[in-house]
Amino acid sequence: MKPRNTLLMPKTDADFEKSALEIFEFQYRQNPIYRRFCDLLNLEKATINRLEKIPFLPIQFFKSHKILSSTQNIEQIFTSSGTTGITPAKHFVTNLSLYEDSFTTAFEQFYGKIEDYLILALLPSYLERKGSSLVYMADAFIKKSKYPESGFFLNNFSALAKRLQTAEEEGKKTLLLGVSFALLDFVQSFQFQLKNTIVMETGGMKGRRKEPTRSELHQELCKGFGVDKIHSEYGMTELLSQAYSQGNGIFECPYQMKILIRDPEDPFKIQPKGKIGGINIIDLANVNSCAFIATQDLGKKTGKNSFEIQGRFDNSDLRGCNLMAITV
Repeated sequence: MKPRNTLLMPKTDADFEKSALEIFEFQYRQNPIYRRFCDLLNLEKATINRLEKIPFLPIQFFKSHKILSSTQNIEQIFTSSGTTGITPAKHFVTNLSLYEDSFTTAFEQFYGKIEDYLILALLPSYLERKGSSLVYMADAFIKKSKYPESGFFLNNFSALAKRLQTAEEEGKKTLLLGVSFALLDFVQSFQFQLKNTIVMETGGMKGRRKEPTRSELHQELCKGFGVDKIHSEYGMTELLSQAYSQGNGIFECPYQMKILIRDPEDPFKIQPKGKIGGINIIDLANVNSCAFIATQDLGKKTGKNSFEIQGRFDNSDLRGCNLMAITV
């Protein structure tokens, strides 16, 4: 396959499409689950000659099958948090350095050098379990930061408030990265007027309390932190890349990631910009698992490589492709 930097930084749309089609060929040959899924669709492989024709694997397969396109040793198994009684997704990663390159490239494309930030990570639910790709990424950010006071916070809001206030007084550029419910709990105990801090939520309300809309969440957090906007990270266990919103609810994809919107009633029909449908993701960094994933999220394209989340499919686990029944 191509060198890492070529995969993560395609220069043009044509380069991206070329890489994606090469990865499709590679994964069709090397990934037995993906190959069988493609074959059961009765598609002529020779006709897969552009992005819109590539088959997207339903994300549920990461819960029921080992999705691998590599014979290398597995370095890490990332697992989704899930809710009680729901089978977690598993992402078998054979190249952690590729994951690190991917999330570093994605963050720095939108925010500049990680080392220039004081990193404060409020990720209690993720720190309490093993196998979180988000914790792995945050830990790498903390280690890259030039500030030794960067770190994780479990439930010690007082310590976090003190660290945050000191950073503000010293004028340090700060990133507060947190799951939604923990950020909400935090601002119920402390109030701020932040000038040098980016507050970034990563989602994570399920099973904790009534889930607010993103607009309601951001309004409450803006009030509590005294900021004009809340940033967001869009990632998932099954991906090695992340999209970012810088406060307007619109997510921008990094160089190595694109989304297509599929028709809710016809998964093989791609929607035009502005039409709501299921979000399909192409993640070139996922070369060793599956780079083409049909998610359970609903959204719409708002620009060439930007999108907006509209919600999730109802009963998405049941609405998934009936090819989930395949065995190997």
